Amino acid sequence: MAEDLLIATDAGVVTVRQVKGRWDVASSCLEGWSVTDVAVSSTGRAFAGTRGDGVWTSDDAGETWQRPNRGRKGPGKVQCVTVDPHNPDRVYAGGEPIAIWVSDDAGQNWHELTSLWDVPSVPEIGYPVYAVEPHVRDITIHPDDPLTIYAALQVGAIVKSTDGGASWILLDQDVDADVHTIVIRPDAPDHLYVATGGHDSRLGTTAGRSLYHSTDGGVSWTPLAMEFQQEYGIPIAMHKDAPDVLFSVVAAGTPSTWRNNDRGADALLIRSADCGSSWQVLDTGYPEIQRDFPGAIAISPADAQHVFVATRKGHIYESKDGGDSWEDLAIQVPPVMTMTVTPA
Repeated sequence: MAEDLLIATDAGVVTVRQVKGRWDVASSCLEGWSVTDVAVSSTGRAFAGTRGDGVWTSDDAGETWQRPNRGRKGPGKVQCVTVDPHNPDRVYAGGEPIAIWVSDDAGQNWHELTSLWDVPSVPEIGYPVYAVEPHVRDITIHPDDPLTIYAALQVGAIVKSTDGGASWILLDQDVDADVHTIVIRPDAPDHLYVATGGHDSRLGTTAGRSLYHSTDGGVSWTPLAMEFQQEYGIPIAMHKDAPDVLFSVVAAGTPSTWRNNDRGADALLIRSADCGSSWQVLDTGYPEIQRDFPGAIAISPADAQHVFVATRKGHIYESKDGGDSWEDLAIQVPPVMTMTVTPA
């Protein structure tokens, strides 16, 4: 089955397509916006979150885009977009500053879950990066219960709702506060995996570094990948048909430090075959991956062995054997934020 890569970049949405064995850029849209995230519903509709112009949609594999709520209330600066797996028309957008917006009609109308601000710690969250406010970094929906929602708050840990967003609890026990990504194991949804920015590791206030695992729905957490010294991570990926296998990246320091370091991010692309208990460094054969930081990992829905990684500098690599070997797609796109694999 033919598939595309739909990529959120610092300069729009890029669709990458394979034609006659060669990958190339098929379209570039929304170039005037930093696109922070892309998501695709079960019906094939694509959603793109922009850092300033809300959520846009595409019904033609990313060839054209529309903002369906133009002129109506909705999110502005968007940091993440999630489609409810139970309802392809229900879409969540995480905002900057901190906000969670919900649409029940595929982005035409939105309402904010203001109850999030009832969590006592939320108004106190600070974020010491110039030009970026505290924000919602990721939103994940329980695979069996649409009323259970997890949201990652940048340097604010995780909040969880079991009533569709009417109320929230804070999950911050033994987990780094700078949560970037939340993944739920589909066949055991009390098992959560998160990748973090290592904020508390650098402060010496948590036992972990970058990756953590919970077996009780986020109440408590155990550090993962402690065999590595790197303490910064963003991507963590799992295929629904092979949930024991995890892919992630751990890097040293923070993005602001990589520019002044000869080793760059000193990143390791890693894989676990035992639910995160142990990890293997994947030798890609491309040293620039280690230097430039692969900030996005995507797995083909049709084939758990078909894995893609994209670096912050816009280079994309492909593995057809579950990460054992890699090929450079030999294309250049703007700096990559997130990436997903979709039917062509």
